[in-house]
Amino acid sequence: MTPTELVQQACPKIGTLGAAFYFVPDTLAKGKEMDLDGFRFYFLGRGGVLGDVEPPVVEAAFGYFAPGLVEKIWTSAKAKASPRAAATAYTECAHALGRAKLADMPGLDAYVEAAGAINDAAKADVASLSLYAAHAADPLADDAPARAMQLTALLREFRGSAHLSAHRVLGLSHQVGHAIKRPDDVKTFGYDPAPEVTDADRALHADIEAATDKMVLAAYSAVDVDGANALVAGLDAMETALAG
Repeated sequence: MTPTELVQQACPKIGTLGAAFYFVPDTLAKGKEMDLDGFRFYFLGRGGVLGDVEPPVVEAAFGYFAPGLVEKIWTSAKAKASPRAAATAYTECAHALGRAKLADMPGLDAYVEAAGAINDAAKADVASLSLYAAHAADPLADDAPARAMQLTALLREFRGSAHLSAHRVLGLSHQVGHAIKRPDDVKTFGYDPAPEVTDADRALHADIEAATDKMVLAAYSAVDVDGANALVAGLDAMETALAG
């Protein structure tokens, strides 16, 4: 398996699995303990690694969300809880899901080793990847099930941050990109009416996806063929474990 093939096989699964803890019942319950609903815990938990910042900073790091929605949710959330405390709690929710679901996952240790190597390579150059860099600065869990879930979330943030940069370079607005990728979620992200999308936009978005793959390729090249196979096999096993 080549690094390019690894990126193409692994990243779509990482995009889904890395977000698996966001809105599960235990995460929602943890947010409730902090007087945060699910959406506010998501904002403060995922963005709180940036610190007690102003809404435009979160808007820049998240992309996709309408500025008015970011200001409303971020401001009301941080009035109830410290962003950094919420971020720590959110990462602990990722750990908890890993411990609950991944302890018996086949190939767990090999997956953690491969994902860790890619994450280490990604951390070597975090220019323009602000949200990923902030998450990557936090320590990893000591135990393999929790670390596996945390690393998957980190690699999701890695490609997500790169994807935002690719949008900027190739000249497609994040709003239009989001409407192409998640057309059913446009209102949830604060846009009503939805941005207009053209065939040219869709073609450009395909170029952005390809450019994003190139941007993360060096980090995914940090593993050899055995590591690549372990990563893909681990993602398949994780998919099964989390669905169970």
